[in-house]
Amino acid sequence: MTLEESIIKVNKAIKNADEVSKKLTTKDRKKLSKSTFCGPNRSFPVNDCQHAATAKAFLKRAKFSAATKKKIAACINRRAKSMGCKPGKPAKANIELADRLVDAEIFKTTRELVDQSIENEGVDLDFTDCESC
Repeated sequence: MTLEESIIKVNKAIKNADEVSKKLTTKDRKKLSKSTFCGPNRSFPVNDCQHAATAKAFLKRAKFSAATKKKIAACINRRAKSMGCKPGKPAKANIELADRLVDAEIFKTTRELVDQSIENEGVDLDFTDCESC
């Protein structure tokens, strides 16, 4: 890896750390572009590596159909890769922060969809309003 590539990676990591440390309010969430979300109805937000890990955790818990899970997972992985998140590593990220994110407003729609999928196993979601899916 060249020095320039290392500097780019460090800058991405700093940017991601700054984004994670900032609490996302409802107002902040509404400002995020549609492409930040990997599910319908602005669910599964992936705006940084920690949110990518949290989205993956929610997806594992969900009881969506295999096709729906595959589509959401592909989007989460694409977004995570584009942000320079290390594969496999985000899931081991700060557990306290992950717990706070799960309860945060930004994951409200995701929580609701996952809870519905648990009650109605094999649910297919409508992705017509999902720009990044």
